[in-house]
Amino acid sequence: MRATVFIGAGTLLLGGFAASQAGYLDWVWPQGSGTRLVADNMTAQLQDTAPSQPAAGTPSSAGPASQPVPSAATALPRNTVKVDESALRYFAAKGDTKRLDAEIARLRALYPQWTPPANPLAVENTDDPQLDAMWKLYSDGKLTELRKAIADRQTAEPGWQAPADLLDRLAVAESREQLVNASNLKQYDAVIRIGSVTPSLLTCGDVDVLWRVAEAFARTQRPDRAKDAYGYILKNCDNPQERVATLQKALPLLARAPIDDLLAMERKGADGKGEFDSIRGDIARQSMANADADSKLTVADGDIARVQKLASDGGLVSDDLLLGWYYVRRDKAQDAETWFRKAHDKEDTADTAEGLALALVNLGRPADAEDVLYKWRETSDDVRKVYLAAVANLLAITPPPPLDPVVLQRMSQEVAGAKDAASAQQFGWYADSLNQVQTAAQWFQLALDWKPDDEPSAYGLALALWKLGDKAGVKQIQTAWAGRSERIPTVGLPSVETSALGNRMVIRQPPTRDAAPQSQTYVSPQPQTYVAPQPQIYAEPAPAAGPAQAERQAERPAARPRRAAAPSGCSSTLDPAGLAPEQALTRGWCLMQANRPIEAAAAFDVALRGTGKTQSDAAYGQSLAYMRAGLTDMAAVSATKAPLDSNRRIEIKTALLESQATTAYNRGRYNEAILALDERSRIAPERTGLMVLRAYAYLRLKRYDDAEQLFRAAAATGSHDALVGLNSVLEAKR
Repeated sequence: MRATVFIGAGTLLLGGFAASQAGYLDWVWPQGSGTRLVADNMTAQLQDTAPSQPAAGTPSSAGPASQPVPSAATALPRNTVKVDESALRYFAAKGDTKRLDAEIARLRALYPQWTPPANPLAVENTDDPQLDAMWKLYSDGKLTELRKAIADRQTAEPGWQAPADLLDRLAVAESREQLVNASNLKQYDAVIRIGSVTPSLLTCGDVDVLWRVAEAFARTQRPDRAKDAYGYILKNCDNPQERVATLQKALPLLARAPIDDLLAMERKGADGKGEFDSIRGDIARQSMANADADSKLTVADGDIARVQKLASDGGLVSDDLLLGWYYVRRDKAQDAETWFRKAHDKEDTADTAEGLALALVNLGRPADAEDVLYKWRETSDDVRKVYLAAVANLLAITPPPPLDPVVLQRMSQEVAGAKDAASAQQFGWYADSLNQVQTAAQWFQLALDWKPDDEPSAYGLALALWKLGDKAGVKQIQTAWAGRSERIPTVGLPSVETSALGNRMVIRQPPTRDAAPQSQTYVSPQPQTYVAPQPQIYAEPAPAAGPAQAERQAERPAARPRRAAAPSGCSSTLDPAGLAPEQALTRGWCLMQANRPIEAAAAFDVALRGTGKTQSDAAYGQSLAYMRAGLTDMAAVSATKAPLDSNRRIEIKTALLESQATTAYNRGRYNEAILALDERSRIAPERTGLMVLRAYAYLRLKRYDDAEQLFRAAAATGSHDALVGLNSVLEAKR
């Protein structure tokens, strides 16, 4: 389970601005020499980092489209250049005032001494229908057709030359198309190379290109250059919505320190309100979401306070959940319960109930957790696991608490339906503590049916059969476990202690209650035919010693603990607590190979007592074990128990974020899925399957242009899912 993050309405700006850049002429060159110098600096920056040779599969730099286009800084002397006003006349003739203004601004930036016509709309037409048609093709973005039209006319009219301005603009437009395609295909080195040879693209008039260049720097591990690119926009570009969108673009790609540098470029309005106030809450949410994925991250008190204020003022359940998961990951169960309770009071859903139940279990209140989560128990595997954890911890309380027969009955049905061996074993010890020995034997037998190598359940069954006087049954179990268990052969021997007191392995030790057990309560197991999820480390309680055993125990000194011998394999089940750290580590990997991740996690826990490489390997192994068992939160905690090398750290974090994204999408939390994928893409390339997942998230959020862009890129790799998704987008847009 991961934190739920909803980015504010400002996020929706991104899709709209990307779509608005489709027109190749909708850009304005920055005015003033100061702006041109910044653009030139950025061009030099690109050229300094661009690869000398294009990578295989990247758009070719050959041809007119890739030739450098002169920037304002490289323009010819102002008094000797004849200004080409072809585009100006075309837009004037068509009455396109928006593009006419853009063209006037561009020419002024290139030629400061040029004076536009007093009445641009009155400029005479070219009286050249073919040239007008060419400008129309350019205006519509039909670049290939424009190239052909120019070539055809030059063939038909050998002396005819296309206006230089049209050719320059066509080359820039083709370069832009190459840059966008490279960006969509995540060929980031190509993005930087194309930008370096086409400086006229790098202007405030086409912020989408600047965003793509900044992203290319970030994706190629050059965060300082990415920050500079985003900073160029904030220093020089004035469109308020694009400035806010720039911060939103940078947020998932840069660390907090450079984000703070960009925030410092904020402009204040006449009322003193900062232009980035609307997204500071999103930044605080992102900071906490990152900390949820990595428990070693420290969130600034200001960010926590901001999210708390947002939760209190805005009343969003997602903010309450974000705070709840943040605190539960840091073992602050009381704070976690406070925020999960607020979320649950607002909306009683599977998500809010799951978080609240987990906090209650950690607070030692498993009965309350079971009650909260019962009606949601079949929502998902994660919810069922938390529910069974609550059941197991409730049954593990010593002395056993008084439980309503209805509650006991429904818990037994769920344990049997899930075929959860650990919880069935727990029911066996619970029934035994109430002197329901026959019922205890049935539960232990069920646990062994579901997990034949479970030594604690076999031991419990042997004890129950011994209490029932079934010597043949005890002997049969002892024969089956000969050489695999040290304590099963001792059951029934008067000279050896047969109590398993103290042999518990629980998630968290709950407090005992003063109430007396209800010995009259009958807990009957009800076998079902459902398939169980992966068993958890819930509890392996021991039966209370009988009167005769207690007397013998009091008469003898306590047995001295012995170190277990190093196992030659891992076919048997044993308590790894007595192993040396190195032996426990070896056993953990053996159990992983045998696909017994829960037992492996327990062995790795013992190995964590070691030092150096042993401890590091144990933390890594336990993280993998918990992930295989579906316990991603516990896997994240394990990864922090010892230092990991960079490769392992990235491997674990990548897997956790991928799991978070998939879980969030499956639960309909598409914004959170996108955030997790964004964070994952910072440390590892995004595979085609995850690109398709991101596209579907965009589709569910009705960000159709973004979804179509990704589906097309993924479909180009042959992905059938991407083709299906692309068809869905086109249907939705129609």
